[in-house]
Formats: sequence, C-alpha cells, structure tokens
Amino acid sequence: MKATAQPMAATTTSAEKTRWAVFSDLIKLRLTFLVLVTTFVGFYIGFRGSLNFLLLLHTMLGTALVASGAAALNQLLEREHDSKMRRTEDRPLPSGRMKPRTVLLLGAACGGLGLIYLALMVNLLTSVLGAITLGSYLFVYTPLKRKTTLNTVIGAIPGALPPLMGWTAARDEVTLGGWSLFAILFFWQLPHFFAIAWIYREQYAHAGFMMLPVVDVSGERTGRQAVSNALGLLPVSLAPFVLHLAGPIYLFGAFVLGLAYLWYAIQFSRQLTVPRARQLFFLSILYLPLLLGLMVFDKIK
Repeated sequence: MKATAQPMAATTTSAEKTRWAVFSDLIKLRLTFLVLVTTFVGFYIGFRGSLNFLLLLHTMLGTALVASGAAALNQLLEREHDSKMRRTEDRPLPSGRMKPRTVLLLGAACGGLGLIYLALMVNLLTSVLGAITLGSYLFVYTPLKRKTTLNTVIGAIPGALPPLMGWTAARDEVTLGGWSLFAILFFWQLPHFFAIAWIYREQYAHAGFMMLPVVDVSGERTGRQAVSNALGLLPVSLAPFVLHLAGPIYLFGAFVLGLAYLWYAIQFSRQLTVPRARQLFFLSILYLPLLLGLMVFDKIK
C-alpha cells in the first residue's frame, strides 16, 4: 500500500504544479507582482500617519484582481499572434492548455470583481483609475500594437497608473505627488520595452506587431527614443525629493541610478546589438526596485 501511495501522491503534486504554472502564465504573475509592488509604494508614500494595513490589504487585493483580469483578457485578444512567437507560444491559449471561453470568464470575473472591490472597500476614485487602466490596456494599447509604433508610448500610460492608484487609495485624491510616481513609471518603461522589442524584433515582425524596432531597421529612432526617455526619467525621478516625499538619501541614490540608466541607454544607441539591448534590459530590472526601495526607506514621515 505504501509503495502504491507514494507514486500517486507524486503524480498529484506534479499535476498541481502544472496547473499553478498554467495559471501563473495566464495572469502574467511576474508582471502582476510588479504592478502590486508599485501600487504598494504609491500607497506607502502617499499615506499620512500610521499605516492603515487593512486599507492596504484591500487595495492590494483589488488591484491584484484587476491586473490578473487584464493579463488574462490581453492573452485572449492576442492568442493568434502569441502563437507566432517563440517567447509566447507556450502561453495557456496558444498551447491549448486553456480554452478561450474559460479565459474569457476568468478574466472578466477577475477584472469586474476587482473594480467592484476597489469601489466598495477602498474608494471610488481608485476604482475609476483601475477601470481606466483595464480599458486602455485592453481596448487601446492591445489593438494599437498591430497598427502603430506609438503603441509603446500609449501602453506606458496604463502601465504607469498602478502607483497612482496606490496614492489615491491612501489619500482619495490625485495630487502632484501621485503624478510624480506616475511619471517615473512612465519614463522607466520606454527604454525597458524598447530593449525587449529590439531583442525580439524578428519575432514581433513575424507575429504582426508594429513595434518601433520592427519598422526602424537601422535602429536609430529606437536608440534615440531609449536615450531621450532615460534622460527624461532622470529629473522626474528627483521629484519625490523636491515634493518632500523622500529625503537626501533617496535624492543621491535616484541621481546615481538615473545616470546609470542613461549611460546604458546611450551605449545601446551607439551599438545597436542584442547584447547591448540585454544590458539595458537587465539594468532596467535593477533600477526600478532599487529606486522604489530607496523611496520607501527614505520616506519623509
């Protein structure tokens, strides 16, 4: 009996891991986690006085539902195009692990429940921002990926809204401090995504996505855009200090990180190669958590 039970248990565990992996891919777990991190920072920096942990929990849960729903519905809309790219062909829909109807019901349920939850348990303003994020991501950015190279800039708007949602959850108002967090995320995304698009430009072209590196064969425009947005990020990242949200430790760290990001963007623009794009990508991955960590650490109480 013991010898028979052990393989059965192992098979069950393996199946559970497989289901979890499929679900993680459906909700784009790493992207959703990043959304929650930026939402938390917006809430923490925006909140006055002792932190309201229950309100923070409601904010994070509602935002997680909205982000998960957006990820699932995005994959539903792009399933045919995802099947043409090696980096996305193993997602739940192109691989056949999930059915479109299931993804539609799950994505709509998560997105809708998340917006209702934010409205009831946090505040209406945060729910409205969540609706704008969800709607613009699905019905503006997603279709524009196949029509214009401006999709990356437009897509950076819903991508930058989560920290503003965290801010409004804490204060129930949109103020300059919240917009400064939005601006940081907005400018950070562009060199980050240009680097990704350069690395996978052939796959994007095959799938029919109008990313800038696909039409910019020489790469000059892509390089300029990466540099100009990294340059724009540098002064914007100092705004939390100017607005008395963070102290001098943050100021110094933000300045050094901004210079590093700009330097790697310049190197990418000078040598438009996949290795340089990867360097810029990995630097962007380091930049954001370090900057946000400094902001949280050096928050002016």
